[in-house]
Amino acid sequence: MKMTTTPERNEQLIAELLDVWEASVRATHLFLTEEDIINIRGQVPAGLKQIETLVVAEDGGKALGFMGIAEGCLEMLFLHPDARGKGIGRQLLQLGIDNHQVDHLCVNEQNPLAKGFYEHMGFAVCGRKETDDAGNPFPLLEMVLQKKS
Repeated sequence: MKMTTTPERNEQLIAELLDVWEASVRATHLFLTEEDIINIRGQVPAGLKQIETLVVAEDGGKALGFMGIAEGCLEMLFLHPDARGKGIGRQLLQLGIDNHQVDHLCVNEQNPLAKGFYEHMGFAVCGRKETDDAGNPFPLLEMVLQKKS
């Protein structure tokens, strides 16, 4: 498996990552309606193109997952459902912590598996927002990386 940081963001890559995003969301964001997914999907390509640091995990030229980072904040981390449980998310996040100073993030409150993953990786809830960044009624938990003593 290969991790590429800030790859060339051509249309082919954006389309492949959009497919990973949608498969991931359908498997994990069970609180979203079909209309929600369609609406959010329209915003994902711009987010992928604009995010400061984009890291893609791929195997054999096929994207398995990706994360986006801006100013030490993990803005997005999505894995294709076939890639879950294989350590790829852990590797991506650890790379973000080690190489890109990731020390905070927000996670959907209604996605307890993701919250548990981030807690396992050393993050703790430090706040809550009633809506997501687009103003949708999907509460977010703010999490911060706990310093190792």
